Amino acid sequence: MRKILKYSAILAVLLLGISCSETSESTSMIDETISSESAVENEIIELLNKYRSSKSLSELNKLDVIKTQTDIHTDYMIEKMEISHDDFTNRADYLKKNTSAKLVAENVAVGYSTPKAVVDGWIKSDGHRKNIEGNFTHFHVTAKQNSNNVWYYTNIFISK
Repeated sequence: MRKILKYSAILAVLLLGISCSETSESTSMIDETISSESAVENEIIELLNKYRSSKSLSELNKLDVIKTQTDIHTDYMIEKMEISHDDFTNRADYLKKNTSAKLVAENVAVGYSTPKAVVDGWIKSDGHRKNIEGNFTHFHVTAKQNSNNVWYYTNIFISK
């Protein structure tokens, strides 16, 4: 477990370095490797904000530092081959420290094959819907497939 936390922290630093890079070469490499996943993620973000708007709630803004944490946790779930909120406190503490977040919430899912399906699943769940409708200002999501093409999702919300 300590090794996972150590490597997660190293990965977070590496991801922050990549996301802050200003060279077009680094950006294009990232875009090529996650293009299909980012299309799914963008659709999830649009669907979540559309749902919030339908409830007269403000749309949420993406925040790249949140993405570092959703990426790490989604990779962790894929590695363990199970859905979880393991180490959520560490992700929340990291985001509170690095974004001045006052509140942090997380939705996870596995197995949904489309962005609409995962968002609908979250909306049908009282706890997940409460997070989606919460008094948050920023969010991000990671959607990744494992080697068997099963989708894993992590969605984190923060309030500044």
